[in-house]
Amino acid sequence: MPVKVRKQIYLDPAQESMLKRIAGATGVSEAEIIRQAIDRHLQHVLPPRRDRRAWAAERAYLAELVALGPVAGSRSWRREDLYER
Repeated sequence: MPVKVRKQIYLDPAQESMLKRIAGATGVSEAEIIRQAIDRHLQHVLPPRRDRRAWAAERAYLAELVALGPVAGSRSWRREDLYER
C-alpha cells in the first residue's frame, strides 16, 4: 500500500452527510472519496504536464523538413492576396 499522510479536515454538516451517503452507496471509504475529489480538482487547477518526448519528436520532424530544402516551383499567390478574401 502506498504511503499516506494523515490530515484532519473540517466539513460542514451538509458535506459530511453527502460524504457518508456517497460512501455508503458506492462502498468506497470516505477518505478515498476525499482523495478522488482532490485529484479531480487538481486536474483543473494545475497546468497539464508537457510530454518532452512529443516536443522532441516535433523538433526532429521540423528538422527533417528544413533539411529537405526549398520546395520546387513557386507559389501562385501574394501575401496581400490573403487579406483581400
